[in-house]
Amino acid sequence: MKIEIWSDIVCPWCAIGKAELDTALTEFEHAGEVELVWRSFELDPEAPPVRDVDYGGMLAGKYGTTADGGRAMIERMTRTAAEVGLEFDLGRARPGNSFDAHRLVHLAADRGLQTRVKERFLRGYLSKGEAIGEHEALERLAVEAGLGRDEVREILGSDSYAAAVRADENEALQLGLTGVPLFLIDRRFAINGAHPAVAVLETLRRVWQETRGPVTVAGDGRACGPDGCAD
Repeated sequence: MKIEIWSDIVCPWCAIGKAELDTALTEFEHAGEVELVWRSFELDPEAPPVRDVDYGGMLAGKYGTTADGGRAMIERMTRTAAEVGLEFDLGRARPGNSFDAHRLVHLAADRGLQTRVKERFLRGYLSKGEAIGEHEALERLAVEAGLGRDEVREILGSDSYAAAVRADENEALQLGLTGVPLFLIDRRFAINGAHPAVAVLETLRRVWQETRGPVTVAGDGRACGPDGCAD
């Protein structure tokens, strides 16, 4: 089973959605046969390397709410993240352009380190206030995740993997994708958004059964549809 994940490093819900998927996979009977592939998506492709703005204020402006509304959004995401074992510190977030980060995630895929690098970028941005659009931060985080320093510098100083990022984004357009995360399973089934692990697990089992045959299911699950999850 192949799960392709369209996401952005600057997307809190992408990290939450991945954590829910991880929990679901601990209960999925065929987790050892699941391949994860990260696909690129930029929520703010015109962003400079770093936006010197208050994160709550940025959210308020983007979604047309008040400053209190922006703070409430941060509190909700932080609380939801904690429920799935993530520690967000969005007050320190330094939004910026994620294109070069996506290029390094593609490099990491060629080195067998894609998930490690992607999750190091997510954690750095969402929890540690790392400026994910700056090369110095990207180099340090990528090396911490296992990539070679010289190779990372070479990639950042070139346009390598730019075409791969654009190909992912063009495919997202063809899929009609306007937001992330999106989990595309075997190119036939999709989970839009960050759904609870129990719903993700039910979807994984259903996909397996419909494409490969019966699966033994223990416990209860919830089915997820385009408008959310139902008991």
